[in-house]
Amino acid sequence: MVLLTLMAAVTIGIVRARNLFAVVVLSGIYSFLMASVMIVLDAVDVAMTEASVGAGMSMVLMLGVLYLTKVEEAVPSHTPWLPLFVAVGTAAVLLYGTVGLPPFGAAENIVHAHVAPRYLEQSIAETTVPNVVTSVLASYRGFDTLGETVVIFTAGFAVLLLLRGRRRSRPSDDA
Repeated sequence: MVLLTLMAAVTIGIVRARNLFAVVVLSGIYSFLMASVMIVLDAVDVAMTEASVGAGMSMVLMLGVLYLTKVEEAVPSHTPWLPLFVAVGTAAVLLYGTVGLPPFGAAENIVHAHVAPRYLEQSIAETTVPNVVTSVLASYRGFDTLGETVVIFTAGFAVLLLLRGRRRSRPSDDA
């Protein structure tokens, strides 16, 4: 509950901040808090990804963008009622969707009855990888992992292309 409370406080800080540097720093803090939540949930691989991509690479790219742009957010020209309505509606739909889910971590959940035992019993024989988590990510979900990697690479490459077009001119270039 402490981590979730801190995440909520950081989210409110992000929404209220007008200084974009503060927003980038708070976003990095949020990513580290989310990585901590993943560690508490025993998803260390996801936590490491969140810490490196969410807090590390995202902050570096955003700081690079801030170097090339203004630091203060422009004053909005319209009221935020429509975006607020869409956000509240999306939250309501997501909360409604969680009503029918089984209890988190319950031993009688369907995933623990069929999928997990099969991976634990047969992953070494089928993949020859001694680590079950690695065998699931690299072999059973190989195309999914490859797709995620391609998406992250493409997004990073696109940001670099956008930053390349926004270079400041040097005094020697003007001469």
